[in-house]
Amino acid sequence: MIDQITISKIQDSAQIVDVVSDFVTLRRRGVNFVGLCPFHDDHSPSFYVSPSKNICKCFVCGEGGTPVNFIMKHEQLSYYEALKYVAKKYNIEVVEKELTNEEKEAQSVRESLFILNEFGRDYFVKTLHDHPEGLSVGMSYFRERGFRDDIVKKFQLGYSLEQRDAFSVEAQKNGYRREFLLKTGLSTGGDNGSPLYDRFRGRVIFPVHTLSGKVVAFGGRILKKAENTGKYVNSPESEIYSKSNELYGIYFAKNSIVKQDKCFLVEGYTDVLSMHQAGIENVVSSSGTALTHGQIRMIHRFSENITVLYDGDAAGIKAALRGIDLLLEDAMNVKVVLLPAGEDPDSFARKQNAESFHKYIEQNETDFIRFKTQLLLDESVGDPIKRAGVISNIVQSISLIPDNITRAVYIQDCARLLEMNEAVLIQEVNKIRRQKYDNNVKSESKSTLSYPQVEIKKESKSGEVSKSATDIKLSSKSPFLRFEKELIRYVVRYGTLPIYQKYRKVKKKVARQIVEEEVLEEEGPSVIQYIHYDLERDDIHFTNSVFAQIMDEALSRLSDADFVPGKYFLYHSDEIISKLASDLISDKYQLSKYHAKAIGEISDKDIEGVSQFDQNKSRLLEQNNLLMLVPRATTELKNAHVMNKIKEIRDALNTASSEDMLKLVAQLKDLQQMKKELAKVLGERIILKY
Repeated sequence: MIDQITISKIQDSAQIVDVVSDFVTLRRRGVNFVGLCPFHDDHSPSFYVSPSKNICKCFVCGEGGTPVNFIMKHEQLSYYEALKYVAKKYNIEVVEKELTNEEKEAQSVRESLFILNEFGRDYFVKTLHDHPEGLSVGMSYFRERGFRDDIVKKFQLGYSLEQRDAFSVEAQKNGYRREFLLKTGLSTGGDNGSPLYDRFRGRVIFPVHTLSGKVVAFGGRILKKAENTGKYVNSPESEIYSKSNELYGIYFAKNSIVKQDKCFLVEGYTDVLSMHQAGIENVVSSSGTALTHGQIRMIHRFSENITVLYDGDAAGIKAALRGIDLLLEDAMNVKVVLLPAGEDPDSFARKQNAESFHKYIEQNETDFIRFKTQLLLDESVGDPIKRAGVISNIVQSISLIPDNITRAVYIQDCARLLEMNEAVLIQEVNKIRRQKYDNNVKSESKSTLSYPQVEIKKESKSGEVSKSATDIKLSSKSPFLRFEKELIRYVVRYGTLPIYQKYRKVKKKVARQIVEEEVLEEEGPSVIQYIHYDLERDDIHFTNSVFAQIMDEALSRLSDADFVPGKYFLYHSDEIISKLASDLISDKYQLSKYHAKAIGEISDKDIEGVSQFDQNKSRLLEQNNLLMLVPRATTELKNAHVMNKIKEIRDALNTASSEDMLKLVAQLKDLQQMKKELAKVLGERIILKY
């Protein structure tokens, strides 16, 4: 465990822009930063980072939070593992007690798999550099390929011995469990208790890293010819590895991609190594698999410009056409470079330095649409049927481009190359896009709307607290949730502030002059105290257990002079509460026109401009009018309880006996009178926009 002093030091040191920038390209927008959300398929920037609040927030999928929350979600780490990650980034020493065997057993499967992969990487590296077979076979291979020692070390390349079970035996000797060896794919076999054997035996090893540098998988290349054995073998998918979401070399390339604002995409491991050795570091590999949306999204977070490098032979040309439509669909600017005949990125890069390589790229790269058009046209000369197919193929690719202007430019360009009427191409493109839109509408109409899910603690009948996925937003299942959430928002944002302050003017003599000075005469209870007392006197309690926990903790810490509700709940050890606090602190809550007008800060002639209200002023107006807003919020919750009770009694009247009916009617009459009184208090409803 990590002591609280160290946790506070980590939380205070972590800067949200620094942490998020390691994974997402951010651009300044006013006082905040914005980028593509790493948690959903984001085509236009919706992920906002606030340096002043030290939080991030996606206003599409809802993910975000503190720097620690971000690392927890992005790297799928536990709370304490995320703290250690951030501590390492800021060179903060973390001292914790040594884990017992029982605690080691209790670690999550994901953490165990990452730990085992790290052990595997270290084992393969040591074997390559220190074992006679590693030196004579593995290192000799890398030297023959021309890789320098610094590149071998940088990419943590290794070697697995020919011996059938050398690694599996060593891993088990060091306490690593069979089930995890099989899950990571480092070992295979083991059926019915039979011995394990090494998946990568007799191969040089290429570790695959996540964006943060953790080893998530391995690729192995065989060095001796063997029948029925593939040249490359890769780790199987597991709890920590999905090949469709990983790119080889992304950890070493991300900073260079941002700096160059361009990414080179190649096919194999050695292509990446050779380009790094030539001084070109903004390069990643799809590892021989078809390009996926997940991989494209990873690149798009750092740059929207991508150049695909392929072999100069016929197979390379065909490969250049596969998967690139996905890049267009994700709004990437796609260029293609076909290398000289007989060359691949590996061999070509080994003959170049950074300057000559970039010069060749500049002279030979072509945008994908133009490249595809010219290539397919050359294959269809003299064949009208093939030519018609080419046109349909090109139109299909153009229709995927989301930007209207870019799409129009490509239509004009292709109309000239294809010697076609531009209007015909526009018509066909629009037809395809309209059909796709209609299909999407039909698909969405069949599915239910889903909202970002947050785990909420629920109390079971036995009294035990459990967690289940529940929508923290407005829910038709609870008539009180949105009113309770509004009160908790006031607690988190303004909890320790007095609900009002009264001043009186006092005349003072200063330097022979009489001046008026405002002196505090009376101060109301804090927002937390007011909400608690106002609900308590009517015996109303929070029905949502998370809201109730926040209220209880806020009350218990009011006497602490250093208690700041926003910071306290934002850095809460319970991820559910921390995420909720991040949501409530973010400035998505804007004063409505009626609200702004009601508090008297905006004249009628200014009402039209309220929608563009500055967020800081909006919040200041709210803070200065807590005496009106907080009582209104508690009254609205009381009204919701009264309305709910009226509904329950009306439902009960349908089946009540004559004796019970008289009692229910009397209760209903009292409730309706209460409803009238509450309506007088509420008056014209003032609603905060969500």
